[in-house]
Amino acid sequence: MLPQPDTIAAVATAPGYGALATVRISGPEAPQVLRRVTSGMDHPLPPREACLAEIRDPDSGEVVDQALVIHFPSPASYTGEHVVEVTGHGGVLSPAMVLEAVLKAGARQAEPGEFTRRAYLNGKMDLVQAEAVLDLVEGRSRALHRAAVHQLERGLSHRIGQLREQVIALEALLAHHLDFPEEDEPPTPLATIGHQAEGVGVALARLGATAPEGVLLRQGALIVLAGAPNVGKSSLFNALAGEDRALVTEIPGTTRDALEVEVSLGGYPFRLVDTAGLRETDEVVERLGIEVAERYLRSADVVLFCAETARELTPEEGAFLASLDETPVVLVRTKGDRRTMGTRRGEAREGVQEVTVSTVTGRGLEQLQKLLPALVFQGLVQAAPSVPVLTRERQAVAVRSAEAEVLAFIAALREGVPPEVASAHLKGAVSALESVVGVVTGEDVLDHLFRSFCIGK
Repeated sequence: MLPQPDTIAAVATAPGYGALATVRISGPEAPQVLRRVTSGMDHPLPPREACLAEIRDPDSGEVVDQALVIHFPSPASYTGEHVVEVTGHGGVLSPAMVLEAVLKAGARQAEPGEFTRRAYLNGKMDLVQAEAVLDLVEGRSRALHRAAVHQLERGLSHRIGQLREQVIALEALLAHHLDFPEEDEPPTPLATIGHQAEGVGVALARLGATAPEGVLLRQGALIVLAGAPNVGKSSLFNALAGEDRALVTEIPGTTRDALEVEVSLGGYPFRLVDTAGLRETDEVVERLGIEVAERYLRSADVVLFCAETARELTPEEGAFLASLDETPVVLVRTKGDRRTMGTRRGEAREGVQEVTVSTVTGRGLEQLQKLLPALVFQGLVQAAPSVPVLTRERQAVAVRSAEAEVLAFIAALREGVPPEVASAHLKGAVSALESVVGVVTGEDVLDHLFRSFCIGK
């Protein structure tokens, strides 16, 4: 337990109108602070039992609210310190007045993420779990929620721990090889140690391979709708968004700028972008919109290229599809409720999947919503829910560093580098893995992480 010099407090529920609001107090003086703002509660509160109390201003004695108060004694609390939660009426003014009374009674206004930071510093959770708390609060898709719960239950931490133990086992084998008494068993050959290190390197690579899709779970994969003017991009955008966000008219060039909305498709997060129709034009504003569309296309995770069902692709559209050779593309045949010219296979480049949709009848929309996660989050869709996933760039950098150190160790052994020198790479791998869970973490890393939390968390 790390000593904390002061007691902090904050409103732990979202601001705005609601039935209830909770003020959280944490620190060595939390019970005393509560007694200073309540009447008739001079006796110690029973642990983890809700008690009704009047909350008073400690200066004027004015009653500011009636609330249920719960005391979580140290160390059996969220932060590991004495924690008191005061749950009173919601709204804007009542929680603010309760917090004001608590601050007058000796607590300090908490900083963003300070409660979770104290939980981490007091050993109640590791750094991966702390990050999972933020993902649970901010997550807008079932897939991210599932990954965050798995991390909160130490799924990723456990896997990192396993890999760390495997690297330490390599260090032990190497140490025995360097210094063993004659009466002991002969040491493990260096070739065998190198072979075992290759297995650890493969395991680290597999974990690191989850990072691109894992990071997209937090950021949302970018879907860009592209195509000629008036082919139904904005109608499809509205249908996938579930609301009318884009103007839809029969006039070509209606969309002049990029419209973006966050959506969840098949339980996975996406950022859906409607762009200006691609065509040659001398109209200044429309030209600027097309340039914006081209910038989005360069960073897209998947492109929905829209073309009407009732016509064949033009040579320009075919060439555009061929130019997107490194980006997953779905050829979306729009206006599927109209009479068609029959099937048109082979128009798009190889590998482009084709879906016919109608925003009038709903045809093809469910198929498209299922297809997109399979294209962008293929590894996560196919993996079991219990498979750990790296969801932060910080985690990915550390695992890649550990893998690089293990590979450097293997290369050093093959090149005849003395084992005692090569072992420095194993120590580097252990250090990198420990940084994932926060065994050794600088203050600047903690500051960067916890400042993104809300005040009451």
